Amino acid sequence: MALTLDTYRLLGRSGLRVSPLALGTMTFGSDWGWGADRDDARKLFDDYVSRGGNFIDTASFYANGSSERLLGEFTRDNRESLVLATKYSMLRRPGDPNSGGNGRKSMIGSVEASLRNLNTDYIDLLYLHAWDFTTPVEEVLRGMDDLVRQGKVLYVAISDTPAWQVSRMQAIADLRGWSPLVALQVEYNLIERTVEHDLFPMARELGLGVIPWSPLGSGVLTGKYSAADLADESTGGPEGTRRQVALANGSLTARGLAIADVVAEVAADLGRTPAQIALAWTLRNPAVTSPIIGARTPAQLTDNLGALDVDFDPAHVERLEAASAVALPFPHNMLAREMTQGVIHGDLTIAPRV
Repeated sequence: MALTLDTYRLLGRSGLRVSPLALGTMTFGSDWGWGADRDDARKLFDDYVSRGGNFIDTASFYANGSSERLLGEFTRDNRESLVLATKYSMLRRPGDPNSGGNGRKSMIGSVEASLRNLNTDYIDLLYLHAWDFTTPVEEVLRGMDDLVRQGKVLYVAISDTPAWQVSRMQAIADLRGWSPLVALQVEYNLIERTVEHDLFPMARELGLGVIPWSPLGSGVLTGKYSAADLADESTGGPEGTRRQVALANGSLTARGLAIADVVAEVAADLGRTPAQIALAWTLRNPAVTSPIIGARTPAQLTDNLGALDVDFDPAHVERLEAASAVALPFPHNMLAREMTQGVIHGDLTIAPRV
């Protein structure tokens, strides 16, 4: 059965209902040199919402704040019907050490700025954007819980953080009665599959809905790049061109291009576009709640939404997964060996937990 944007899903172990594809708005605003201007961003927003979409993803950092400001304008008439997710952690004022990072001062300052930019009294979902390896987890969790208790944030979540740290934080929140994490945002696509080993099983076990970012591998999986684009001209940041961002993000590589070729072959077999195939593949994983689409034009958005009704043949899935396979890291490789399984179970058959 084909999905639609109004076939809503529960986000993790919460009662929050979100669309199966989220509208990413890092492309809202041209401050970085490659985003959509106000009029195009408005068309993207209106088109997504008119189709039943309700899950909007942004961050205080995106387009130097333009993304949030544009959303504050666009959501004036339907704020209550939408799930607005934003993030804190990235440096907001160069030279000011406490305007970034995971600490309470950065968190509160960023949330207050987001509330002003978004023209709202509350944020539906607040992510820690990226782990800084310095802030005590108790400070992060207590700060998030305070924001929830104040009504400024409804749900809290985490992005781009090691699995062992996320699981530790979830256990502490549970033991202390603080607001639990309900979502995990990580890069996930046919080029980046290492998250399947630890982050995904952890998310399912601990009640976090997975929200993949860059499901198209910074555009590489759409087939828009070739070997001629591999020259190293990356900026190391979000400014510049989309190609430079793809290089800096590590998606535009010889391996990434080889995977994109297989995606294009499967797309041709099924009469689909490569973008639809790449997006639909991420939706097959039961841990995934809602991949984030980052279209820059209405035509791209329409094409991306076509992923909701893609039907794969088993042979096509096998081709995609063989082309994108990654080596199992320890201890997964050791635990998967026949010898290891033999000394654990002998010749017994143990049914897996459903």
